[in-house]
Order: sequence, then C-alpha cells, then structure tokens
Amino acid sequence: MVTEFTLTAFPGLLEIRMFLFMVLLLIYMLTAAGNITIISLIWTNSCLKTPMYLFLSNLSGLDILYTTVVTPKLLSCLLGEKRTISFAGCIIQTFYFFLGTAEFILLAVMSFDRYLAICNPLHYSVIMNSRTCHLLVLGCWLGTFLSVLAPTIIVTRLPYYRKEINHFFSDIAPLLQAACMDTRFIEKINFLLSALVILNSLAFTAESYAYIISTILHILSAQGRQKTFSTCASHITVVSIAYGSNIFVYVRPNQSSSLTFDKVAAVLITVVIPLLNPFIYSLRNEKVKEVSRETVNRIMSLILRKT
Repeated sequence: MVTEFTLTAFPGLLEIRMFLFMVLLLIYMLTAAGNITIISLIWTNSCLKTPMYLFLSNLSGLDILYTTVVTPKLLSCLLGEKRTISFAGCIIQTFYFFLGTAEFILLAVMSFDRYLAICNPLHYSVIMNSRTCHLLVLGCWLGTFLSVLAPTIIVTRLPYYRKEINHFFSDIAPLLQAACMDTRFIEKINFLLSALVILNSLAFTAESYAYIISTILHILSAQGRQKTFSTCASHITVVSIAYGSNIFVYVRPNQSSSLTFDKVAAVLITVVIPLLNPFIYSLRNEKVKEVSRETVNRIMSLILRKT
C-alpha cells in the first residue's frame, strides 16, 4: 500500500514556476485579506447584522478554508523539487469537497433569503429570524456532511499502488486513477452525487430568482426596480461563476478523461473564485461600500489623532 503520493502539478510550466508561485501567493494573500475584511465588517457593524450578511460572512469563511486546503500545497509544489503528499494529507485535502458542497447549499439558502426579502417583505423579519438563520446555516453543514461522507469513506478504503497523482491536489478523478482496481462504478456514484448537489441547488436558486425577477418586473418605477435588483446583483454574479465552473468540471460521467483541462479549471475554482467573491460583494453592494468607507474614515481619524 502506498503511504505517500507524488503530485505532478504542472510539469510543462517548470520554466515559469517562480512567476506562477508569486502570482498565486499574491492571489492567496488577497483572498485571505478580502474575506477576513468582509467578515470583520459584518461582525463589527450593527447595521450589517442581518440574515443576508450573516450568510455572506459564512460564505467568506468557507472561501478562506476552501482555498487554504489546496493553495499552500500548490505553492509548495511550485517552489520545491519535492512534490510529495502523505496519504493522511490526501485525506485532509478531501475536506475540499466538504467545503465546496457547503458553498453550493449556502448559495441556495442565500437565494431563498433574497426571495423572502423581495417577494414577501412584510413577513420577512418574522420568517427569517435569528433562530431560522442559524438553523439554515446548521442545515448547510449537516447536509454537506451527509452528502460527502460516503464517497470520502470509499476513496480512503481503496487500494492504491500507483504513487503518482496527475494533479496539484488530491482531487477525486486523479485519486481514482491511482487505485489498482476498476473504479468506473465509483466514478458514476461520484457523478450522481455531484449532479444531485450542484444541479438541485442550482434548480432551487433558479426557481427563487424566477419569482424574484417576476416580482421586480411588476414594480412600477424604474428606480424601484433598479434598487430592488441591486440587492441581489452580487449574489447572481457569484452564483453564475460558481455553478458555471463547477458544472463543467464535476458534472461529467467520466471525470478522468480530461485531467489537463481539470487542472486549469481547478485553479479557477480553488484560487481565483474565492478571490472574486469579496470584491464582487464589496464593489456591487452599496451598504458594504458605505460601511467600508466609514470604517476607513474612522481608522484614519484615529491615526491622525495619535500623530
């Protein structure tokens, strides 16, 4: 049995690996800083302590964990000659699937929150109270745990005799290729579970926004329509990017057929998208921008007083 694996990462890009290392390190630092800033703004400003921003803070926390599970090992592969990862390290990296699944369920919950706020505003505060919000967040984590438990156990119990993983982290497809048995049935199970989580949450989100758009179109004033739509524009952008990239990678019956494409797409999913989310919400959300300006002005005032 194999006790450690060798990650191939990007063997064709050895000449520019230091450049890639610097770019990915900068992206990782910006991702952590951006998401930590969003979380700090939400938890330190009373005007942002609403259900929408509670879910957003959880999304930012997921993004930090999501990229941290994968990016440090990728940076290590680019920087050093030794690109090995222990079997225990591979199992830890499967936490990536847990976090990714939690993010899809959370995005669906956020669409439900926007649906209630726009389509049923009079009952919003009654339905979406503190207890309901925390139960929905708990449901995200519990639903995620149940959906990824079986495939994670299966992958850890497979016999592995090939030491090389054709990827920069322990993704399901290259791990199955390293097993010394026919894994086509496991691939099908993984495909069905991925499709169940991604497509069902997408269908729920799409249905919520169908009602939202219908409600917005019935608003008489153009200014009212624009103001209402602006409250969910950031979420629509994040949903489009997240679902679009993940459907192409994971909702395919034979995920091991195009691992080169999967590597490039995985960089987008694990490194770039977590960077985009805080900037999308901070640039497109007026309340977040207003709180950010107030916080910066307050900090500058304190600095000027001390000087």
